[in-house]
Amino acid sequence: MNYLAVKHLHMTCAALSGAFFFVRGIWMLRDSALLQRRWVKIVPHIIDTILLVSALTMVVWSAQYPFAQSWLTAKVLGLILYIALGTIALKRGKTKTVRTTAFVAALAVFGYIVIVAITRQPY
Repeated sequence: MNYLAVKHLHMTCAALSGAFFFVRGIWMLRDSALLQRRWVKIVPHIIDTILLVSALTMVVWSAQYPFAQSWLTAKVLGLILYIALGTIALKRGKTKTVRTTAFVAALAVFGYIVIVAITRQPY
């Protein structure tokens, strides 16, 4: 597999991950029983694992490392914040207001990560 194929795989998984998070967030807002289905709990982990492996592959192949490249550092820090907010939105938030606020914030952070990836600028 070449770098371009890995990059396309990474972008596809990022889009799938973001879209599926959005759908699960809508289900959370509607108190949908769909959130409790087994496949809904498993599929995001598969997508996110492929996303992470493809990211690490590109980092190694391109020799562009976080903390050496400011835009990659911004993506990694954004990812950590996105994961934290996502878990609050879908699992750990005590109230609907907290979960909704975390959901909107997570979507904003996801958007920031995408912008940084496209522009390669952390600001």
